[in-house]
Amino acid sequence: MDVLTVSPVRTRAQRVAFVECEYAMRREDHYWIPPLRGDQYRLLSRAHNAFLSFGEVELYLARRGREVLGRIAAVHDPRFNRHHGARDGFFGLFACVDDQDAARMLFRAAGTWLAERKVTSLVGPVNFSMNYECGTLVDRFDEPAALLMPWNPPSIPKLIESCGFTAAQDLHAWEWACTPERPALLDRAAAAAAARRGDITVRSVDLSHYKAEMDRVRTLYHRAWQDNWGFVPMTDDEFQQLALRLRPVLRSELALIAEVDGEPVGFSLTLPDLAPALRMAGGRLHRWGVPVGLARILRASRKVRRGRLMALGVVEEHRQSGVLPLLLAQTADAARRLGYEALEISWVLGNNKPALRTLRSVGCRRTKTYRIYRCDLSDLRDPGERPGRQAL
Repeated sequence: MDVLTVSPVRTRAQRVAFVECEYAMRREDHYWIPPLRGDQYRLLSRAHNAFLSFGEVELYLARRGREVLGRIAAVHDPRFNRHHGARDGFFGLFACVDDQDAARMLFRAAGTWLAERKVTSLVGPVNFSMNYECGTLVDRFDEPAALLMPWNPPSIPKLIESCGFTAAQDLHAWEWACTPERPALLDRAAAAAAARRGDITVRSVDLSHYKAEMDRVRTLYHRAWQDNWGFVPMTDDEFQQLALRLRPVLRSELALIAEVDGEPVGFSLTLPDLAPALRMAGGRLHRWGVPVGLARILRASRKVRRGRLMALGVVEEHRQSGVLPLLLAQTADAARRLGYEALEISWVLGNNKPALRTLRSVGCRRTKTYRIYRCDLSDLRDPGERPGRQAL
């Protein structure tokens, strides 16, 4: 019988195996949305991923013989630890067949590498910070994920928990039906805000000045999220790369900035949910030099009837001034004009009580839960190793 091994990714062939293994594992999973392969390779490229200019990532593959059983990325983000005064390491890009031994060896390999960088705990999945895709789906496995949200089978959270991880934070997705009439409570709140503070205005992002507008959004993002669990400021290069990635699918009607006396104080960013269109491409824009996948995406995108509200924030000093209901009201109006039937609001921290109250008050319902796990590195050792200080 072939021996189970875990080894770091060093060669081009190993990197290809790292990317391709999830496509092979999920080929029969109807609800998985295959990400574009080009995006996956760029994520791992120092030339195309600004995170890698300051963060360290080590990739591992688990094999039995020639068969790839799983993969993991060990992530060291010194900016996160400085920002939070923490000693956390992260794992991401985790994919594994339902094999507890393979999962345990992948986590131990990631833990060994991170221990050398003086971290004491392993947190994830995070690809590669909370500013990117993160979390493990722990319920509603019979529904596809929205755009830029993860999907995994039920075996994945079970494998993670079997290796000693416990929940650190839950992230929720909420559904907001685009009904013909806005919720009465939202109308009243928006009207009261307008009457109380006539200097509040909400406008669409000016796509003809895209960089300048995204600079404003970045400043708002950092001010509005700075106290959130897991937050770490994005570098200018990171944010610009994200902005360029979103630009082809951004609709100005769904990208809103709220201002008070001309000063930006909040924003809302909603994208068309192109996940069904991406499924049609099967992870490739081109096949044999022909843009088959791109044509399928463009054709399917005409039938999109959902959106994903991926960011909504107001700076602290204006959170009680009515800016939030105005942003929500105008987002709802724009979505209905575009013919959307529903919006997914994702993700929302499970401990963000003010946001949760607001979502419930306007008629949203919680649909999915994504979990971030944590484990002390010492708990990844086999029982016989724990008393000493040997390597993991």
